[in-house]
Parts: sequence; structure tokens; C-alpha cells
Amino acid sequence: MNITIRHLGYIALLLFFLSGCTSQKNITYMQDVTRNYRQTIEQNYDVRINSDDLLSIMVNSKDPELVQMFNLPLVIFHNTNASFGGQQRMLGYLVDKNGNINFPQLGEINVHGLTRFELSERISRELKDKGLVNDAVVTVQFLNFKVSVMGEVARPGTFEVNSDRMTLLDALSRAGDLTIYGRRDNVKIIRELNGERTVATVDLRSKNLMNSPYYYLKQNDIVYVEPNKARAGQREINQNRSVATFASIISVLTSLASLLVVILR
Repeated sequence: MNITIRHLGYIALLLFFLSGCTSQKNITYMQDVTRNYRQTIEQNYDVRINSDDLLSIMVNSKDPELVQMFNLPLVIFHNTNASFGGQQRMLGYLVDKNGNINFPQLGEINVHGLTRFELSERISRELKDKGLVNDAVVTVQFLNFKVSVMGEVARPGTFEVNSDRMTLLDALSRAGDLTIYGRRDNVKIIRELNGERTVATVDLRSKNLMNSPYYYLKQNDIVYVEPNKARAGQREINQNRSVATFASIISVLTSLASLLVVILR
């Protein structure tokens, strides 16, 4: 009898360790990375300007009055629900559906596909060529560069990006990382680019993640983390319980109504 109990204990312990290994394989990021792993960093991650981008374009010079006409003002937006004050925001140039902006003195400029550095060089060169500003220093920034993270993460939401580079791991970190119920092997990235919408999947468990064209996110990307089978089953059970509870309430109310009919008769 003691041998049987001991053997059962060994089997239970073995099953526990096996289940632990399986769980670790499901949740560990980049688990195939070897010790001292090295990879050449992809340098072509510059954000390209697209339609509906909102651009801040600031022109500076030794003569501030000379460039004043090129700089849009700061505007204070008042919140009617706030007790006091307002929020300062810089007006920007909205890129139209054809990829154009309308810039003072230079007129219509096609900016589609340019980086912000390429655009700043172009505006600076055209201002000099037209004799408007010879020493112009042009700074271009994105005012509406954001990504959204939804699904099985700790803090889903939309996050503003203040630099030209945000990786998928950066976005997931902003969202508080995946919950234990999130699928690491099938994270979806929804992207709209050049009039097309694409949906790609990446596996966070593989080092190939860093070679994916979706490792560096672009403006307005949406990251969706699917629930695993445990979470889906849990929701189904909760939904069934809710339906059963509702059915029980209806049954009780029906019985009470029948009883009242009998009493009133």
C-alpha cells in the first residue's frame, strides 16, 4: 500500500513539472535566443509621412520676425468641466488625402512618403532658393503619432509616441504587458498604409520577432492580443452562468405570477 502511494506521489510530481514546462513555453518571450546572441539592428525604421498626419513645422532664424509668418501659434483649449485654466496645443499642418500640405509662401507641398528630416531639409532649401530666409532651421514633428493596444493586456489604450521609433515590445510595456491569459504566439498588428489595410501576426516567443517588418510600429497601428483557450473557456462559462441565472429568475417570476393568479381567483 505504501509503495502505491509513493508511486502515485512520483507520478503527480512528474505531471506537475511537465505542466510547468508547458506553461513556461507558452509565456516566455524570445525563448530561442541563445547566450551572447547578437543581431544587426535594422536602421530603416524612419517614420514616413502619410495622409491624415498632423505635422508641427517650426522655422527658426537669427531674425525671429522674418520667420514669424511660417510658424503656427499655440492655442489654448478650455475644458468646460475644468475648474480653471486650459490646455496649450500647437496647431499643425494636416496632410490631405493626396499627401499635400499648404505652407505659407511656398504653397502646396507634396510630403507623402517623406521622413520629417527630409521634409525639413526641403522646406529649408526652398525658403533659401526663393530668397525668403537664408539661414532657416526647420524642425518637423508628428503631432498625432499614436498606437493602440487592446485585448489581453493589463492596461489597454491608445498611447502617444514622442519619438520616431516605437517597437512592439515598447507598446506592450506601455500597456502593462500581456496578462497570463494572452496568447504570445499570435499577436496581431493592424496597419493602414498607402490606402491598404493589412493584418499581420507575430510570435513573441521567437527571436524572429525582431526581424519582422512589424517589430517597429507605425502611426495608428493597432495591436491586438488574443485570449488563450483558458480565458475563452472562462468567459463562456461565465456567460452560461449568467444565462442560467437569468433563466432561474424568469422561472421564479413565472411561478409567482401563477400563484398570484390562483390566489386572486
